[in-house]
Amino acid sequence: MIKTPDLSDDDFKSFKTLIYNKCGICLHEGKKELVRARLNKRLRQTGIKSFNDYYQFLTNDDNGDELVVMLDAISTNKTSFFREIKHFDFLNKEVFPRYASAEYGRRLRFWSAACSSGEEPYTLAISLLEFLGKNANFDIKILATDISTKVLSEAQRGVYQTDRVEDIPKPLIRTYFQQGHGRQHGFYKVKPILRNIVSFKRFNLMDKFPFSGVFQFVFCRNVMIYFDKKTQEKLVNKFYQCIVPGGYLMIGHSESLTGVNHPFKYIQPSVYQKD
Repeated sequence: MIKTPDLSDDDFKSFKTLIYNKCGICLHEGKKELVRARLNKRLRQTGIKSFNDYYQFLTNDDNGDELVVMLDAISTNKTSFFREIKHFDFLNKEVFPRYASAEYGRRLRFWSAACSSGEEPYTLAISLLEFLGKNANFDIKILATDISTKVLSEAQRGVYQTDRVEDIPKPLIRTYFQQGHGRQHGFYKVKPILRNIVSFKRFNLMDKFPFSGVFQFVFCRNVMIYFDKKTQEKLVNKFYQCIVPGGYLMIGHSESLTGVNHPFKYIQPSVYQKD
């Protein structure tokens, strides 16, 4: 049996600091075993013998490719179609009617800021098309970003096993997904009507935002639970700058901006609006 290298307290502290500085994820002591297990896979795949040697490799890697893979390994990506359905109920009742009345005009821009394997932005696309009408004359674009190249690749393929789409009403599955046959039996592929309005891109939320006053609303759900208050505050204020007046920021139901200094107006739990 191959012995697993030991992750010393000093090693864990080094990785903890590196990960925090690169992507804002704050790892407490209880995450040491998770870090050891996930990074041990990278040691095996790279042939590096110790965590200290792997850390040195990361910090001296000029092209940064392994750093991207390491952050992929550390980040948690849990999602599903129509997850946290109350958000979509709110959109249908309070937000989409304003779009339909052309209060914002015909150009609509949305951002799924931690899209994982694509279920969230595709759900948003389905919800929009169902409310506005699939043939309505709207210019709709959804930017879907994540730090993980692995899940982005899955999102761009837009192919999901049956158990991943089981929470979607069957009429919507027939409209927006192509059922696989033969060797593709048990899989569903997103149809072009959705793919054409969602664009996927790798983006680190700690980086400078390349847009200002663009989006009608932003989803950033179940991400900030991994950040400390300082990082949350910095991120939320960057979101404020990229949302149009009257637009919304939606965070996860398990998250709160309590104790975070920001200019958003509180609407209801996990929903905030820019005046």
